[in-house]
Amino acid sequence: MIEVDGSVGEGGGQVLRTAVTMSAILGVPVHVNNIRFGRNPPGLRNQHISAIKCVAMLCNANVENLHIGSNSISFFPKNIESAEIKLDVGTAGSITLVLQSAIPVATYADKDVKLEIVGGTDVNWSPTADYFERIVRPAYRGLGISFEMEIVRRGYYPQGCGIMRIVVHPSRIHTINLNSTIKPEPKVISVCSQLPKAVAERQLSSAADYLRDQGMEVGSSVIQVSEANSPGSSILVYNSTNENGPFIGTDALGEKGKLAEQVGFEAGASFAREYKTGANVDSHLGDMLVTPLSLAKGISSYKVPFITPHLVTNLYVASLLSGSRYRIEGEITGNYSAPLVTIIS
Repeated sequence: MIEVDGSVGEGGGQVLRTAVTMSAILGVPVHVNNIRFGRNPPGLRNQHISAIKCVAMLCNANVENLHIGSNSISFFPKNIESAEIKLDVGTAGSITLVLQSAIPVATYADKDVKLEIVGGTDVNWSPTADYFERIVRPAYRGLGISFEMEIVRRGYYPQGCGIMRIVVHPSRIHTINLNSTIKPEPKVISVCSQLPKAVAERQLSSAADYLRDQGMEVGSSVIQVSEANSPGSSILVYNSTNENGPFIGTDALGEKGKLAEQVGFEAGASFAREYKTGANVDSHLGDMLVTPLSLAKGISSYKVPFITPHLVTNLYVASLLSGSRYRIEGEITGNYSAPLVTIIS
């Protein structure tokens, strides 16, 4: 059994998700303690339990000490098998964070894996459903992970009740070396639910105005009024075109009392900041790629806008379980252009 200290680095749920995902794929038991040591409150929350349950069902694992508030678990994986899984994260717990763990595991099954997950599709501290579809999905396809997804219903804080359906196809993960220098025009998807369509339009207009001020014209845009059980809105600015990259995407969420123009401005400003560094992978995707690439055989590399605590933590945990090595070329702090991340597995 491999011991993993959940307090390392940024000390959040990513340590746990990475450890359990790699445990399932490698077939090696793990004991994770000090779970979410750096968070308030510490310990397991609903979405972490849902992610562990989903992975456990995929690999027929036994899990000890799995309950709300638990600060340690033991995870004993068996064989990965195809399955049809329905899971309710509860309230507005993030569906996409569950998928970050489940999809890499499911790709090792011998047949398609079908997932239907209920929870939050567009919530704080996690990728929105649109980001997952427009950025994560093509990036994963580039390294051999193929899945289909459907956003059946949006779920916002605090009620949640969103639904996403995923079909993961069997495949094997391989290395990537992203060296794309093209810079496609940014695209925008602006969504609202149980709100006037004008909210989504104002979000989009604000993002487009900011990007135009930065010398970037929006190439295409989509406005959606989506079904949901409670009001909410989100916006994604992105420039992913295919599995060769680049994969730059930034999102922002509406909330009560927050102007739609502010939501659009936040997404546009975040996109411009990352886009202008010359990176070919955005700062959030940069740490999501670590787990699968640490299991591929060979050398992978990509450029990120800047080094985040999540990225450094994930590289450390992935190397601990897989034996992979990594290096970062570029400054860790200050102003710089697109540090290079290399993973050797």
